[in-house]
Amino acid sequence: MSIQGLEQWLHTPAGQYVLEWEQRTHDALVADIFGFNAVQLSLPAHDLLRSNRMPLRLYSDDVRAEGRVDVFSDVHHLPFASNSIDLVVVPHTLEFDSNPHQVLREVERVLVPEGQVLVSGFNPMSLWGTRRRLGRTALPPWRGKYIALWRLKEWLSLLGLEYQTSVLGCYAPPFANEQWLRRSAFMDRWGANAWPFMGAAYVVQAVKRQHGLRLITPKWHDRKAQAKAAVSLSPTTRTQRNTEK
Repeated sequence: MSIQGLEQWLHTPAGQYVLEWEQRTHDALVADIFGFNAVQLSLPAHDLLRSNRMPLRLYSDDVRAEGRVDVFSDVHHLPFASNSIDLVVVPHTLEFDSNPHQVLREVERVLVPEGQVLVSGFNPMSLWGTRRRLGRTALPPWRGKYIALWRLKEWLSLLGLEYQTSVLGCYAPPFANEQWLRRSAFMDRWGANAWPFMGAAYVVQAVKRQHGLRLITPKWHDRKAQAKAAVSLSPTTRTQRNTEK
């Protein structure tokens, strides 16, 4: 989903401060998520899947936004088959959408059993959340409807998406000035221990559970070997094998 104005804000000192933390956090989380297909919904100019090793990584948006867009789609009606995606990354989409529940329903639909979702957002229980409540501005990121962590966990649970972990960061006040943000760097060093739930931004990880369903799939190394074999076949070899069949 194209989030009007947010991309421009991300180029400001405050936006860069948040974006750099979110990029590092996503890099760490997606590196150990395995499968075949991954999708990032919105903000295609920022590659939050870059550390993931899945063979197919797609970037979806509803407009020709800055950056790579592989799939143009409405986030409420994703053009992917049910149970077909191993990982979905949802950066700030829910808090700027008029129907975040439908977005999550679509994410749950397209995820394979045991597939994972990462949701990032702004924390209303933070200095930034206070700035939003007091500022009353229509400009991003303050016009978003920030979603509390406990509420997001409830939404995920109702859809059968089991909460795994959450990471919070960006404890400095919402200064627009880069110099003041640098001077507040000590708050990031202390924040995780002193006031862990007051980070300005969070990333939540959840997994799609289907209780009572036992998946019987080939071992990972066998699937990987088969994929490599298919890629390594030359056109001549493929033709010969097809002829033999």
